[in-house]
Amino acid sequence: MKIRLGNLVVWVAVLSVILSLNPDAARVQAFALFGGLRSAGEGAFVASHRGDRTSAPENTLAAFQAAMDASSRFVETDVRLTKDGVPILMHDQWVDRTTNGTGKVTDLTLAEIETLDAGAWFSPRFAGTKVPTLESLLALLKERSANSKPTMALVELKGFWSVDEAKIVTDLIESFDLSERVVLMSFDMVSLNNAMIANDAIPRAILTRTLPKDPVAFAGLYGAIAVATSASEIEHHTWLVDRLHRAGIAVLVYTLNSKSSWDQAVSLGVDGIITDKPKPLKRWIASLEGGS
Repeated sequence: MKIRLGNLVVWVAVLSVILSLNPDAARVQAFALFGGLRSAGEGAFVASHRGDRTSAPENTLAAFQAAMDASSRFVETDVRLTKDGVPILMHDQWVDRTTNGTGKVTDLTLAEIETLDAGAWFSPRFAGTKVPTLESLLALLKERSANSKPTMALVELKGFWSVDEAKIVTDLIESFDLSERVVLMSFDMVSLNNAMIANDAIPRAILTRTLPKDPVAFAGLYGAIAVATSASEIEHHTWLVDRLHRAGIAVLVYTLNSKSSWDQAVSLGVDGIITDKPKPLKRWIASLEGGS
């Protein structure tokens, strides 16, 4: 065990040096997906948290359609596997909060989940709305491919994913030819590593509430092109943004819903803001940039 830990320490140190000397590979991919890395005061891109949840029920196609119609740069969603191994869009482990059903996602088949109403809780207007599969969201993204600024997606792998499970997701992304428009994220570093093993070509981002003293090496271990963290972590360690940017790694913050929090994030130079209020945030950023 001591030998393995020693090797890991050496590997992290070497990787940190490599990234600091040659950040171009990460920077090119981050620039392509995120439209460049921001400077302090420059408008960040908007990522609609679970779609536009102010306009439609969260994590439904209606919510993602609303976000895309409002020209959100990114939509953000959560993925879980059903009992029969189909990736669906659901934040919670249980279906109870956002549908008229009950039980864990992992205990229900896709056929059972497709019988549930995922919209009536939000508004009678959305009664009958179904829980979407990841495949249906990817199909929607593909339809937007012809746009001058096609929508991208941040896809969070909820909980633990094995390599084989992660491959279900990466194979779907590849089948739609969307590997340059989808970023896989996770709070579970083993799952993120397994996604890298499943398909290294699909970009990855680390989700974390706190970052270590060497965030560049940490991101490098998982081949991450971005780190998404809390606003408080950035505010308490303002050097983090510059350190990651110098290595070509983007910085995202979640989940900010007030003008004061947006202003603080932009002043620190973050690249993207995940929000429940994409339309107001987009208007606010446009006002910063002199738009209407």
